[in-house]
Amino acid sequence: MIPAKTPTLVSRYFKDYIWDKPNSENEIYLTFDDGPIPEVTPWVLEVLKQYQIKATFFCVGENIEKHPEIFKQILAQNHAAGNHTYNHLKGWKTSAETYLDNIQNTQSVINTFGANTSLFRPPYGKMTTAQSKAIINLGFDVIMWSVLGKDYSSKLSPQKVYDNIINNTTSGSIIVCHDNIKAYENLQKVLPKAIETLLEKGFVFGRL
Repeated sequence: MIPAKTPTLVSRYFKDYIWDKPNSENEIYLTFDDGPIPEVTPWVLEVLKQYQIKATFFCVGENIEKHPEIFKQILAQNHAAGNHTYNHLKGWKTSAETYLDNIQNTQSVINTFGANTSLFRPPYGKMTTAQSKAIINLGFDVIMWSVLGKDYSSKLSPQKVYDNIINNTTSGSIIVCHDNIKAYENLQKVLPKAIETLLEKGFVFGRL
């Protein structure tokens, strides 16, 4: 079972990945994986706009091509964009060559919108050592997370997802949420409340 807070031993072992961004400004980093999805992403963007905060969206290339108008909206609202492969691949079930081609295909799609990004997050937070080395050699920053709300889990109540986020967030935390269908029910109940609480605690939301 994946913990809500990334263990220090894990982040130390995989030291070439970015797990958090320690700072003295109380800045934290809200991220969303798997979009753009028309039933979810526009709602997320509206919530972020309401609270006047920025976030980072790790987008699936196939979804960008299906819904370019939503990806344009992400960029127009000055959020950051990252690469989340073209087909949401499972790295451990994919050859290094296929995995890299998939990432570069997504990068080409992102580039057509003028979004210059070196951010990459592997779907499921997993990939092989060979894939990791090759991706870093290509100049990508592999962004993981320090806080996982688990909004995608139908086994967790909205309150538990909220607690996962609030109880584990500290200055520099990278928080993972999902703008996908599976997470939407929890996200609707959790995201505004979590943002309000984190703002009340004095946190500042930044882009990666």
